[in-house]
Amino acid sequence: MESSNERSPLTETIDRRDRHQPHIVIGVTSAQTCLILRDRLTALREAGFRVTLIASPGSLMFELALHEGVEPVAVPMARAISPVRDAISLLRLWRVLRSARPDVVEFSTPKAGLLGMLAAVAAGVPKRVYLLRGLRLETASGIKKTILGLAERISAACAQTVLCTSASLRAQALALRIAPAEKLRVLGTGSSIGVDTERFAPGPGTMRPKLGIPHSAEVIGFTGRLTRDKGLPELIEAFERIVTLRRRAYLLLVGWFDEAEDAVSPALREVIARHPRIVCTGFVADAAPYYRAMDVFALPTLREGFPNAVLEASATGLPVVTTLSTGARDAVVPEVTGFLVPPQNAEALEEALVRLLSGKELRDRMGRAGRAWVKANFSQNAVLEENAAFFHGLIASSDAVRKPPRREDAAAHAIGWRARRL
Repeated sequence: MESSNERSPLTETIDRRDRHQPHIVIGVTSAQTCLILRDRLTALREAGFRVTLIASPGSLMFELALHEGVEPVAVPMARAISPVRDAISLLRLWRVLRSARPDVVEFSTPKAGLLGMLAAVAAGVPKRVYLLRGLRLETASGIKKTILGLAERISAACAQTVLCTSASLRAQALALRIAPAEKLRVLGTGSSIGVDTERFAPGPGTMRPKLGIPHSAEVIGFTGRLTRDKGLPELIEAFERIVTLRRRAYLLLVGWFDEAEDAVSPALREVIARHPRIVCTGFVADAAPYYRAMDVFALPTLREGFPNAVLEASATGLPVVTTLSTGARDAVVPEVTGFLVPPQNAEALEEALVRLLSGKELRDRMGRAGRAWVKANFSQNAVLEENAAFFHGLIASSDAVRKPPRREDAAAHAIGWRARRL
């Protein structure tokens, strides 16, 4: 496995090809989290950037880097608080950034955000972006909540821009004084990656027979980490009541039991494993075919940044039930593309899901509206172009600071940049 100071043939090829291009470093904590960067790294590379990906070592990280054609650098980072290991990770990140001398960095997820932004300041990276994907402190309490809040404020203080993936996340970050208003920014309509509406689209499904789900079943679907913060306990509680009312109801859980701090209890895992109407797939690399096995989609989450799963479900033509939590409420047009219910309220969740299962016309209408809304507001191409334009703007402003344009070139420079934006 490649260490942080080893150079692979891919790295050397990228160096020769991209040495004169602006260099951006994208960092996340775990190898598994790299999945949320799929297509985004390619878009930045195709927009003219040399791209380096930093994450903890793991097969998913190296596979993604190879698929996206970017440089992988492995830096082990513990997700939990670990002073000694965190200090070592910070030193390694500083060494990587000091050697690479990127033009801009973007770190996200709590641990990589904190350590990466501190390392970027110490290494003198000229442009620093903290991508806020959610606020874990929202479901914490006591001293842990205080520590998480302090970490978020440090990460934000080290950045010149804090990108928020949704409007409600920006509002919450401002209310919690994570950063001043002028630092907090949402690009376009939100989301860090958008949705490939060709890949996530209605169509004939092939997964039900493979999963042992009858063709005539009424399937409630969920995708993502199977944790408390995703609302799994409330979803199971609601479903156990739903099956007494809807004899053809099934629950399809497309995801894995994440052994994080919000892991579900062994007792709940046992309920899921033994329930005859619950199908749990485990981790899947491509969830797109599984959405077409669902009739409705549920994400009873307690906190989000902006849930891509909801957008993917809507793009596939599914009505959605999610919560009024931060981030989640931005992903639904209430009563049009789906329903919003209070978090940690199994009864309200049950009521909304039964209403959808009981009305095919309502499901179809909301599904059509959801797909149209996603195509109009969260097309992947549009979102990724907005991201690339943002980073090009950072590079342009950095160049202007280092070498102000001559007066006779200023107008041409402005016109050219505006044309690229359009």
